[in-house]
Amino acid sequence: MSRHLLSVLAFVGATFLTQAASHFGVNAEHYRAVVHLRAEPIFPLGILAMLIQGSILSYLYAGTRFARRLIRDAVVFAWLAGGFLVSYIAIAEAAKYRVPRIGSWIAVEAIAGFAQFTIYGILLGLIHRKSDQKLAGTGSPT
Repeated sequence: MSRHLLSVLAFVGATFLTQAASHFGVNAEHYRAVVHLRAEPIFPLGILAMLIQGSILSYLYAGTRFARRLIRDAVVFAWLAGGFLVSYIAIAEAAKYRVPRIGSWIAVEAIAGFAQFTIYGILLGLIHRKSDQKLAGTGSPT
């Protein structure tokens, strides 16, 4: 399976894992208090958004200096990308929508986003790390 496809699936998995756990488990009460959320989310639209975001992030990662280095580099890339996305979700949404408590909203979204992009960064680093053979110069690049 190609690294691009694996990177997209890693994003979908990390996002679904952390956001589902946050929305339907750990912070369920927090989200029930938000009046503008649907009682029943439209999952295909959420998955489509994750596939688009994961595809873009995979493409961007492959073209950066972070690619094909250490797992730490992939995590830094993911935190940068996450900072871009999560700043909107945590701060701008709190400014535009009626959230129950602004401070609570920012904290919940920032923590969930940090977990999501940390997991994604680790997975991205594992997918793109060089094998021992490649590091020794005996393997062909993929």
